[in-house]
Amino acid sequence: MAAPAVAAATQDTTNLPFLYRHYPREALLDALRRMHLIRQFEEGAEESYMRGLIHGTMHLSIGQEASAVGICLPLTREDQITSTHRGHGHCIAKGAEVKRMFAEFFGKTTGYCGGRGGSMHIADVSTGNLGANGIVGGGIPIAVGAALTAKRLRTGKVAVSFFGDGANNEGAFHEALNMASVWTLPVVFVCENNGYGMSTSTARSTAVPNIADRAAAYGMPGVIVDGNDLSAVAEASHIAVERARRGEGPSLIECKTYRYRGHSKSDRNRYRTKDEIDDWMANRDPIARYEAQLAEFGIATDAEIAAVREAVRAEIAAGIEFAKESPAPATADLALDVYTERN
Repeated sequence: MAAPAVAAATQDTTNLPFLYRHYPREALLDALRRMHLIRQFEEGAEESYMRGLIHGTMHLSIGQEASAVGICLPLTREDQITSTHRGHGHCIAKGAEVKRMFAEFFGKTTGYCGGRGGSMHIADVSTGNLGANGIVGGGIPIAVGAALTAKRLRTGKVAVSFFGDGANNEGAFHEALNMASVWTLPVVFVCENNGYGMSTSTARSTAVPNIADRAAAYGMPGVIVDGNDLSAVAEASHIAVERARRGEGPSLIECKTYRYRGHSKSDRNRYRTKDEIDDWMANRDPIARYEAQLAEFGIATDAEIAAVREAVRAEIAAGIEFAKESPAPATADLALDVYTERN
């Protein structure tokens, strides 16, 4: 995503939320497009899984779109991210092509990792995506390493590490935050707290009420935001990213959000009530909230918003067809990029 340019509209924007004061209309509509792209990609992947076109499992982030898009808004293409097993949204927010993501899901050679990584291990170094990670908290120290490289080589890059609430109790989380602070590294730690680490609520697993409270122990700012409010997320990200670029060190952002689906496709979802899920979907949906603001502030008409949805729907359909028609790996290439190098 491009860095902020000018305010969204010619009208007085003084009292509007951060997003509408710092981004042009084109960027605001592109943010909507990416949020729809994330949701429709995952809905398309879910349907493909049900049809037997995708094997294994997957972890969907439907309901968390504002967190991925908002955090990536102030990032440049050169800035880097690390992701999680629930990382499809991060990939798309950082600029990945959905057709190549579908191909990866389908195990095809045209996928980002040649069909070898699948849902949990997509990487796209060309857009600064250092990769998703099936290990809980596994991407956090990798982001610290990327930030150390950026500082030592003076590249000006910022590293962002996405992780879930379950990772905040991993040793890697504490070690990485401490090291990043000691070395004043340009890294932003982003906890997407959707309330549950697998089936265990944060209230039962974490001693502090907010994960961002732990930032104080490592001498860095800790910020709590409504993870379903795109403007709030973008503002927190903007402040943390600019702080990192100035050489002032790391920050921890906690996005309070919610996943509509279970932990994975094998989750029977018995630890949450239907009323709880329905309440988040009906009253706090990030896309519905953003669309309402775009209309309220005169950024886009209902017809323009509908056109974005339709364009995304066509892109998703084309992406699935691309994946279906792409070639499967040959048996002879089983060890390619695993134990052997390409010629």
